[in-house]
Amino acid sequence: MMRKVAIYGVGLIGGSLGMGLVARGLARQVTGIGRNEANLRTAVELGAITDYTTDPVRGVAGAELVVLALPVRLIIGALRTVAEDLAPGTVVTDVGSTKTEIVREAEALLPAGVHFIGGHPMTGSEQAGVQAADRYLFEGAYYILTPTANTHSRAQSMMADLVESLGARMIEFDPAEHDRIMAAVSHFPHLVASALMNTVSGLGQTDRIFPLAAGGFRDTTRIASGNPEVWRDIFSTNRRPLLDMVTRFRAELEIIEGILAREDGLRLVDWLEQARQARELLPLKAKGYMQDLYQMNVTISDRPGSIAALANTLYRYDVNISDIEVLRVREGEGGTVRLAFGSEAERDLAARLLSADGIPVKKC
Repeated sequence: MMRKVAIYGVGLIGGSLGMGLVARGLARQVTGIGRNEANLRTAVELGAITDYTTDPVRGVAGAELVVLALPVRLIIGALRTVAEDLAPGTVVTDVGSTKTEIVREAEALLPAGVHFIGGHPMTGSEQAGVQAADRYLFEGAYYILTPTANTHSRAQSMMADLVESLGARMIEFDPAEHDRIMAAVSHFPHLVASALMNTVSGLGQTDRIFPLAAGGFRDTTRIASGNPEVWRDIFSTNRRPLLDMVTRFRAELEIIEGILAREDGLRLVDWLEQARQARELLPLKAKGYMQDLYQMNVTISDRPGSIAALANTLYRYDVNISDIEVLRVREGEGGTVRLAFGSEAERDLAARLLSADGIPVKKC
């Protein structure tokens, strides 16, 4: 058990981390640091922190671990505020979505004996703020750590233990590699979704166009609803990898533009087939690295409580659903739900139980 953890920024991520620490008894004291006392009092009431202060220097005093749970553009400023007041042996981490700039600045700013390791928990919620905090937010989620050649073993081991204790799945990347990957699979998709939304809305007649926007358009543009200020900071701190993706995407658009201009049907099929085959490389049994998930598709009827009914059936037999995803729904006809399980035995048992209830099941 750690003696004291200081969380600088008690919102959704900081609050959820604090709840996990408090509920699991991982730290005797979890001090929240922020400017809004009403928010901090709420965090105490919710069990996200044990105490709070609006003075960052006071907040980090005596902490074994300091977590900077702030927007990416505020993390460096927070480091500057507390750097000289951190005791030797203190471990500092962050939860920012970009890493190269933060890690570089942190290693330059922190005094000798204070150890930094970058962190990026890949989890979140549609809601924001400590009111949306959830002690289980990190369970099953990937938590990326970005050690460098300068990272002290104490920082690595402390964070590895913490990630495991929170029920998350740890992955380690070099900071630059992290940013390249995040640019490709997270930041650039958001940019494309925003560009698509702006392009279509720029056509005018949105009152006629948008009602016809079906699942594909809505799924593709959903992430364009993100907070613009948050994404401004993410884009600007990961500018170079993002610009590289823009260049590559422009080249791909020029390819398809040429194919369409030439009315080259054979080449068009090849181009689409290339994308289809690449899409099939996305993991089916697992959402990325680490533990395999064993999946099956379940057909449900279009009535209230359908998903709850199948979940209750599995609950009665102590079968744990690791993940659930609604794939297709047609009003009045029902739809398909994908269920994932931690073991093949659990999936097979679930399939037998649901089939016995007359629910159509197909293993993936």
